[in-house]
Amino acid sequence: MKAIIPVAGAGAKLRPHTYTQPKALIPIAGKTILSFIVDQLNAAGINEFIFIVGYLGEKIQEYVKQTYPNLTCHFVYQNERQGTGHAIELTRNIVGTDEVFVALGDTICEYDVKEVMASEYSMFGVKKVDDPRNFGVAEIDENGFIAHVIEKPSIPKSNMALVGLYKIKETHFLFECLHHLFVQDIKTYGEYSLTDALECMIKRGAKFKPFRVKNWFDCGKKETLLESNATLLKKFGGTVHESVVIENSIIVPPVSIGAGCTLKNAIIGPHVAIGANTTVQYSILRDSIIGSYTNLFEVVLDNSLIGSDASVKGLSRSLNIGDNTEIDFG
Repeated sequence: MKAIIPVAGAGAKLRPHTYTQPKALIPIAGKTILSFIVDQLNAAGINEFIFIVGYLGEKIQEYVKQTYPNLTCHFVYQNERQGTGHAIELTRNIVGTDEVFVALGDTICEYDVKEVMASEYSMFGVKKVDDPRNFGVAEIDENGFIAHVIEKPSIPKSNMALVGLYKIKETHFLFECLHHLFVQDIKTYGEYSLTDALECMIKRGAKFKPFRVKNWFDCGKKETLLESNATLLKKFGGTVHESVVIENSIIVPPVSIGAGCTLKNAIIGPHVAIGANTTVQYSILRDSIIGSYTNLFEVVLDNSLIGSDASVKGLSRSLNIGDNTEIDFG
């Protein structure tokens, strides 16, 4: 089985961070979003990955090659973002007739991956939500199979949202249906939708079963990214790298602090993730994500997202600052 991970999106809701960093490489709880996905699938036995890249795609390539040298990785460029259906179709020649597992590049979920892989059926990940109108929605029949899927329905007939995880055994059906969308120019909200292709597969006789995810972590915007960071730190406990220099400072767990950091006269935590080689002096941080090679001096930060190579001096504020930024409040 091959894994397909679409990571070509621009991540507009996480700007200014995504002007210089792909959303999939945004740090959360001591890892990147992409690493959570790849590590989870690799642990279940998948060793071959297809990454669909576009905006800042060279950074995805560099990161994957450095972080996962032992995996077989392919990179496919989606130069025009025409939807997830278009993105998946670009992988046709690499996939061939193999089964695939599709995981959208901004989707971190908790579920039994090995159980899903072992199932004799194709499967979709689902999660019950209060308002399904902003999601793909699955309708499940009395036998436990998925009867229909529809993208962002105005009047949903189900509250089971598709979370962006798909195990597909009948890949010949998948690419036939994607081709059908293109030939007939069938679009939803101006894009070729993977959901429409999956509905086409169901109509042509493919059988899908749902699997429910235990948790679904939203990493799409600042507020939910920080909430997910806190939840994941609570769950996994966080780590403080052995090389971190701590002088007259207090750490309130759970936190994640990368290699080469220096903490002087600081209070860190709870729910703080700090990248490598960052210096924090005379500061108090909580419920925040701080990038690598950043300097913080005399600041009190709460619910803040700070990029890499940034410098912040002297004032208490809630900030949303991208990479390569310097702010001096004087």
